[in-house]
Amino acid sequence: MKFNLEESIQILAKTPLIISNLLKGLPEAWVMTNEGGDTWSPFDVVGHLIHGEKTDWIPRTLIILSETENKAFEAFDRFAQFKNSKGKNLEQLLLEFSELRIENLKKLKALPIDEMTLVKTGVHPEFGPVTLKQLLAAWVVHDLGHINQISRVLAKNYKVESGPWPKYLAILQEKK
Repeated sequence: MKFNLEESIQILAKTPLIISNLLKGLPEAWVMTNEGGDTWSPFDVVGHLIHGEKTDWIPRTLIILSETENKAFEAFDRFAQFKNSKGKNLEQLLLEFSELRIENLKKLKALPIDEMTLVKTGVHPEFGPVTLKQLLAAWVVHDLGHINQISRVLAKNYKVESGPWPKYLAILQEKK
């Protein structure tokens, strides 16, 4: 499927509501559990999404669209949420994520983005040159991936309780 900015914005606008509807009001045990080891809980994922709203998608878009010669992106701290979310509850994080996303989508809609600007590049610290189109498409996929991750973590709370059914429940099957 070809990248479409308007359709991408539609998906990005829905993410906070989807996550809020999925998590709001759940007991702490549901939102604070993870898949073991160094995996993330739904609470951690929301914190990660907030950090991305502040430091990743729009700031990198602005770098690409700027007239400056230096198009290098700052490295993204994929684990900043562990520090930034301390002392906050899920309700606070959900509200913050929603507010930041609304503001970022307003900024995105106000930018002069067309086919010419979509091919402009920035420099990712790991990948090297990336286009604006790739960055914006990755933002959409990133959201969808974390919605999937939250759903998977929640589902695994009942893996044992679902008896023999995990054999037929793809969300509960371990990937090899």
